[in-house]
Amino acid sequence: MRARRNAVPLLLFVLSWAPAQVPTKPEAAAHIGKAVRLMQDRLLGEAAAEFEQALALDPENDEVRIQYATCLFAQERNGDARKEFEFERKRLGELPGLNYYLGRLDLRANDSASAIRRLTPLESNPAFPKASLYLGLAYLAAGQLTRAVESLERAARANPRDPEVHYRLARVYSMSGRTTEADREYQFYRDSRENQRLADQNGHECTVALKTQPIAQARAICNRIADPNDARRLILLGQLYCENGAFSDALEPLRRAVQLEPESFEAWQYLGLSLFRLGRYQESLAPLRRSAGLNPRYFNSLVLLASALHALGDDAAALPVLEQAHELNPQDTAVAARIEQLRAARKGRK
Repeated sequence: MRARRNAVPLLLFVLSWAPAQVPTKPEAAAHIGKAVRLMQDRLLGEAAAEFEQALALDPENDEVRIQYATCLFAQERNGDARKEFEFERKRLGELPGLNYYLGRLDLRANDSASAIRRLTPLESNPAFPKASLYLGLAYLAAGQLTRAVESLERAARANPRDPEVHYRLARVYSMSGRTTEADREYQFYRDSRENQRLADQNGHECTVALKTQPIAQARAICNRIADPNDARRLILLGQLYCENGAFSDALEPLRRAVQLEPESFEAWQYLGLSLFRLGRYQESLAPLRRSAGLNPRYFNSLVLLASALHALGDDAAALPVLEQAHELNPQDTAVAARIEQLRAARKGRK
């Protein structure tokens, strides 16, 4: 079983380089919150429609328009995505993130010269770890084989567990007559694919075991997923433990995952959830704040953080977090009722 594929990491990647968040008009916030939840579930068409409604209400919000453009990019609505990214480029200038997506759109449109021009400055920028891969593909499309090899070699060093990188590098080695190196990269590619297959298989077996066997027996099966140097496998293991109530078992893999991948929203979110469910509220605050900071538009993160603050008796801090969550999802009656309770309690103390 593979970890649920969702678009939240894509959205977080956007937020990492997008302009500073500006106050969102309240009437648009609910559409944005719904769009983020839909992206979480890979319902990209529905998410795009929500972003469109948000922009109709708040057309000057650059951050939201960039999120919308990225949603269009993920759907391969290339012309629509380019229109929105170009609109933002004219407003904001040559932001690296805008050039990254425009460069990738150039690559999709077979405009290798433009893709090379946009992507070359991004190779040294740690915010864009896959820039070397796409630059290598652009050089290859342009017939510049030597430069394609150089960029793809950098991509392999930056992303040693990415099977696509090894496959592309193997191909350019073959085209260059470097048979031994090509064979090595093809083997890396096969190993990476096999590793993913085993992770999927182990994930499925872990899920079945957690639902049908005592935790001690299930643990022996589930821990086959773990690789202390692979954040993705550790997050998958932590996620499966969380989803089946084994929160204590989730802690170790998730703590290792956030060390390996400190920008992983999912790792911080599941770590905070595990600590919260174990009643370790004070410990849960740091990871929950981190996950909410990585994705301030994700309703569930905000509600969980507010719940931890409330459990610690800090309702003054919990209230604005709940209010932020309510803006994103005003239909949630439980959150609305809790806000009224906290507001009433504050008035009663005055």
